Amino acid sequence: MKITLTNIGKRFNRDRIFGGINHLFTQGAHTVIQGSNGSGKSTLLQIIAGNTAPSEGSLSYELHGKPLPQEDLFRNISFASPYMELLEELTLKEHVAFHAGLKAFRDGVEPAAVPELAGLSRSADKQIRHFSSGMKQRVRLSLAILSNTPLLLLDEPCSNLDPLAITWYQELIAAHTSDRIILVCSNQQEFEYGFCKERLRMEDFK
Repeated sequence: MKITLTNIGKRFNRDRIFGGINHLFTQGAHTVIQGSNGSGKSTLLQIIAGNTAPSEGSLSYELHGKPLPQEDLFRNISFASPYMELLEELTLKEHVAFHAGLKAFRDGVEPAAVPELAGLSRSADKQIRHFSSGMKQRVRLSLAILSNTPLLLLDEPCSNLDPLAITWYQELIAAHTSDRIILVCSNQQEFEYGFCKERLRMEDFK
């Protein structure tokens, strides 16, 4: 997969959040997006995900050397953030089955194995509304990381995770990073993005 950002900028009303972002993300690139609160990290991630439009500039996507139509974008993107809603009336098993109907899991990952891979096998039959914030974040991360998508977007992935869960996150990422573009928004320590070799600083685009 290839993603090209050309002169990307975003305004809210009269306030310019960022502008002039030109960047090429290629297959296998792992990039951390850093910046102070309000610098536009999450907004840029939402633009790349196709969830919001830039105020200026353009994006293009290629898959297997061919342009990727906008309507097919969601099938090739996995996204996880602490503010992303889950279907809380469903049990974990039911949520995994629902997700599998939208996106396939990575080769060798069966839906039935996802609760165990998430470290939540004992809660597989529990409604998600009864999960703690840390357990919900495990669900979000597991569904995103284990999906068979060439683009993985993670916004503050270690939010609400305790030290044991952070180690789990690092191990899951390490097992599922090959041949994917991964973008991580982070103000945390390196434990959240240590696998990233590239860096975008939002302060460079003010």
